[in-house]
Amino acid sequence: MSETEETELIGGKNPVVEALRSGRELNKIWIAEGLNKQSIGEITTLAKQAGVVVQAVPKKKLDQLLDVNHQGIVASVAAYTYAELDDIFEVAKQRGEDPFILLLDELEDPHNLGSILRTADAVGVHGVIIPKRRSVGLTGVVAKASTGAIEHVPVVRVVNLGQTVDELKKKGVWVAGTDAKGSADYRTMDATLPLAVIIGSEGKGMSRLLKEKCDFLYHLPMRGHVTSLNASVAASLLMYEVLRKRLPTQ
Repeated sequence: MSETEETELIGGKNPVVEALRSGRELNKIWIAEGLNKQSIGEITTLAKQAGVVVQAVPKKKLDQLLDVNHQGIVASVAAYTYAELDDIFEVAKQRGEDPFILLLDELEDPHNLGSILRTADAVGVHGVIIPKRRSVGLTGVVAKASTGAIEHVPVVRVVNLGQTVDELKKKGVWVAGTDAKGSADYRTMDATLPLAVIIGSEGKGMSRLLKEKCDFLYHLPMRGHVTSLNASVAASLLMYEVLRKRLPTQ
């Protein structure tokens, strides 16, 4: 494992439960006074097992600590740790699967990143790669939007996505990206290969340099009036297409 972000606050039942289950180091958990004891039973049990202090406080204090929907539960957690590129390949090896990796090109919306991590966990993506510059990192807002998936999907942060693509290719990974013009329908994708899929930014899409490095380019058919989809929606469609191809109907 490599570098970390600053200490974060996370809110919401699922993110806090997943942080406890994963063994993340939590400093303290605050619970809103009057919260239904049954609804927080799992959190108090896990916190006790982990030796984490749980304190009941007025809801107003939680509102001051965190400006997202915290559901009356806020935790102070140790910094998020970014994975190394080799960690992704190790996860794939342990599962006995060909690598399936996502690269996010300058994604700036934390809710989109959280949503992508949530879907990535659901479909079995082995890891996500983000750039250090002009990209959202692992924050409390991302954790909340991921509903705990942030604890289970390795995220690698790199200086240069282009160089990382070259490194992936040397490791036998094929690279696919999206392009509205002159590309194949995404449903024709050969997802049985060791594969990395690049998702472009919310506004500009995928950079020209990364597009030129792609082995395959695909488009999502559009029959309406809008010209593009939200980044997390496009990513979800592509991820589930890979899962569909790799996991035939039982």
